[in-house]
Amino acid sequence: MEFKFDMEKNEEKLKDFRIFIRENQHKKGALMPVLQRAQVLFGYLPEEVLESISKELDIPLSEIYGVATFYSQFSLIPKGKYKIGVCLGTACYVKGSQKILDKVMEELGIGVGETTPDMKFSITGSRCIGACGLAPVLSINDEVYGRVKPEDVKDIIDKYR
Repeated sequence: MEFKFDMEKNEEKLKDFRIFIRENQHKKGALMPVLQRAQVLFGYLPEEVLESISKELDIPLSEIYGVATFYSQFSLIPKGKYKIGVCLGTACYVKGSQKILDKVMEELGIGVGETTPDMKFSITGSRCIGACGLAPVLSINDEVYGRVKPEDVKDIIDKYR
């Protein structure tokens, strides 16, 4: 699914962002704080914003994409209101977390790294979240669900629909 960035809806944010770029464009290492600011303002890094950064900072777009895709803090697609993570660390994996993840993807009709068309849910890749005693673990935003079975997934997700 492709998401379209709404320039009109984000007009005020874009003005603020352009000011931020101008204030930082001559500073050494400006790219990281500029990308971080864009991520905070827009919730992800839209292509139009990356092109603007490239032009304003005089950095090739390919270099900006390289940085944006290297660091997990950045996303090139908008995230849903509810970010679902299924821990795939060793303890969770051994206790069946792949089946949990498969059920989440089936229930939402999207894969890892994707967002539902209604912008309600995203599935994010998760490694150990430090709740090994509760394996397998599923999280939705800051809520952690332990000892999850595939048959629990629908009811858990339904709480957020």
